[in-house]
Amino acid sequence: MFESYSTVAGQFFGLVSLALCVWAFSSKQDDRLLMLLLSANVAFALQFMLFESWTAAALSLLVIARVALARHYPGSKIAMVVVLAASGVASVLTWQSWADLPAIVAMVLGTVGMFLLRGIPMRVSLGLAALAWTLSHILAGSVGGALAEALVILTNSITIYRLYRAKKRYPGVID
Repeated sequence: MFESYSTVAGQFFGLVSLALCVWAFSSKQDDRLLMLLLSANVAFALQFMLFESWTAAALSLLVIARVALARHYPGSKIAMVVVLAASGVASVLTWQSWADLPAIVAMVLGTVGMFLLRGIPMRVSLGLAALAWTLSHILAGSVGGALAEALVILTNSITIYRLYRAKKRYPGVID
């Protein structure tokens, strides 16, 4: 009985993340994008916990710290290395199987993107991370989470196109 409640609750948190992620990636403002990602990753972490996907849950919690650090220390290679090291430790401690690998790849891509990149390059890196997170959600059994990441990829792609078009139209004004 608990397993069915856990599954329904996990799907619910996947859908909450869906709404937050679409809102985040539709924003042209990096700060708004990052703040909304904080909220979405709380829901993702809860979802992964309910599906007992412990590496993805731990890394989703670390994503929250990563976003906060990336906002306060943009471009900091030291902060990036600290986040990557913490992610490595969390991954080793929670590793269950090769199904955990997509979450690890997603964490690395997202971390490098958030600390070292801005604008379109950051969104490309986060889009690749979303692709890896999609696989992680599928492997965990989360319909809502997989749908959230698929829509993140679509929304992010549209925003990248909009930023590219604006950059062409107003060179030097848009990063």
